[in-house]
Amino acid sequence: MKVLKYLKIPLLISLSAMPLFAINGDLLIGFGAKSRAMGGLGIAKSHGAESALVNPAMLSSVEGTEISVTTTFFHPVAYYDGGSGEEYSSSDLTLIPELSFAKKINDHFYLGAGIWVVGGLGADYSKSGDPATGGNGTMQMRTILGLVKFGVPLVYKESGLSIGFTPIVQYGELDINYLIPDGAGGVNNIADGSSKDFGLGYNFGLSYDFSQQGIDDLTVGFVYKSSIKMNYKDQVSVATQPFAAALGGAISDDLEQPAEIGLGVSYKFLENHTLAFDYKYISWEDAKGYKDFGWKNQNIYILGYEYKQKEWALRAGYNYAKSPLRELDGTTAKGATLNLLNLLGFPVNIASHYSIGGSYSFTDKLSGDIAIVYADEQSNSYNTSALVSQGIASEVSVRHKQTSTSLQLTYAY
Repeated sequence: MKVLKYLKIPLLISLSAMPLFAINGDLLIGFGAKSRAMGGLGIAKSHGAESALVNPAMLSSVEGTEISVTTTFFHPVAYYDGGSGEEYSSSDLTLIPELSFAKKINDHFYLGAGIWVVGGLGADYSKSGDPATGGNGTMQMRTILGLVKFGVPLVYKESGLSIGFTPIVQYGELDINYLIPDGAGGVNNIADGSSKDFGLGYNFGLSYDFSQQGIDDLTVGFVYKSSIKMNYKDQVSVATQPFAAALGGAISDDLEQPAEIGLGVSYKFLENHTLAFDYKYISWEDAKGYKDFGWKNQNIYILGYEYKQKEWALRAGYNYAKSPLRELDGTTAKGATLNLLNLLGFPVNIASHYSIGGSYSFTDKLSGDIAIVYADEQSNSYNTSALVSQGIASEVSVRHKQTSTSLQLTYAY
């Protein structure tokens, strides 16, 4: 745990700096520059050491030892309209580091390790409007959820079959705070401060290379990521207490990371071209906390392409997933309250993501990668008419888009 303590320091600095916007629910679309350049896929396409978290079985492609260091500059742009005009979320830039390691022990066993910021979500309207009048409908809300995973994958390979297992330690930090008028010209500060927790889980992955059956360059993969129980003391419960009457009681502090299952296939053709497809399913409706906010399960579809020469490579990808948020019945107090809290505090409404990137080998051992991901602007408006008597507009809306640039260095020997 001492190693985890020192490795996570720069990661937690990035989490605490400002809120994150995730792209598939509260998760980044991919981990490592190669994966992100191909839309986040990697269940059946190896990316070397950075495959450790996507599908540990794909580490069996590593020939020696690899170390990858990645930095992603994440830039979301979000606007919220609570009935008094649009307010800008100041959570406009986040630095996200990652570290991955993989080593071939012998022809059958492979070992890896890594620490990754896997996602988060939030918004920052703390500079908007007059708090005594509700901050122009924003309540000057500021939310931060940051997630870091540390894992040590172990992989066994026999002929074309690879089996990978990764025990996971997850660190999470949640901070929800906002201001509401007290009716006497002042304000009440709700849920000021943050809460941290650790959780345990695992990833299990399979891959099969059909070259043993005479079908060269075809690979299929499977991955299962377990749910991870997380509890952020006095965060969700305190934040939802002012709305307890509408919600039928405050929501608990549980915010469980949901289970995920994925399938992938990749095919290399004409020597230099690879086409790959991943499908992932995330069970938000079974995750404590998220299901209380009405989140729905996600189907994620990813298509990626790579053109590779000896010293360089080009990549492109597309990632599509409908938002896990759903509009509830805003004519009821509960539905209107959840509509308000979801759009204001956790606007994860992005659907389509386009990515490009490439690699260049500086030497036989050192290479660099870049990935650029762009998410189209998405707008959503939810009915909150049941809250009009409390000074909330009959409809609230949010729109946002995202861009990110990942830079990576890999040393292989």
